[in-house]
Amino acid sequence: MTNDAVNAPPRRNNRYLLMRHGHSEANARGIIISTPARGLAHYGLSPRGQDQLAALLAEWSAPTPTRLLHSDFLRTRDTAERVAGHFGLRPQAEPRLRERHFGGLEGQPDTRYGEVWAQDARDPAHRVHGVESVVRVAARMRAVIDALEARCLGETILLVGHGDPLQILLTSLEDRPLGEHRDRPPLAPASLTLLD
Repeated sequence: MTNDAVNAPPRRNNRYLLMRHGHSEANARGIIISTPARGLAHYGLSPRGQDQLAALLAEWSAPTPTRLLHSDFLRTRDTAERVAGHFGLRPQAEPRLRERHFGGLEGQPDTRYGEVWAQDARDPAHRVHGVESVVRVAARMRAVIDALEARCLGETILLVGHGDPLQILLTSLEDRPLGEHRDRPPLAPASLTLLD
C-alpha cells in the first residue's frame, strides 16, 4: 500500500521513503506499547503484519531503497529485516525513530490515544499523562533526516518507524502546525509514503 507522495521542500540530497511497521502484536491486542522496556524485546509483528509485508514486497512499486534505517523496537525491527532481506540491504537501528512515548498510558487500551491527540491539537508542546510532546517528536525525527542529508548524497533511504512519529514528521516537513498531525490521513500498517 502506497500513500500519495508528499511535497517536502526544500530540495534534498536524497530521496526518502517512510514506512510504518506492519500490523503488530500490540495492534492485535489493542494496547499502547511505547517504552523501550516493553517495545525493544516484545510485541513484534503479528501474523497479519507478516502477511502485509509479504504482499507489499511482492508488489513493490516504490523506488528501490539503497539504505534502510529503523526504530529499534521489535515491530519495526521485524519489518525492517524483512524489507532489507528482500533488497539485500543491511538494516541500521536508529533510536530517534522510536515510538512516541505515551507516559502513563503505557499498557492501556489504544482507545486512549484519542485523549492525547485532542490535547495535541490544542497544545503540541503538552506533556499530559507524561507523554512525549509533539514538538519533541518532530525535532528528533527531523534530526534523523538532517543527519542523513549531511552524510549521504543521491541515495534512496527507507525509514521504518511508527504511526504517530511518522505523521508528526510529515506534518513538520509540510510546514503545517504540529497540532494538526492527526488531520492528515492515518498511515496504515506496512504502508509507504514517498517524500518527493
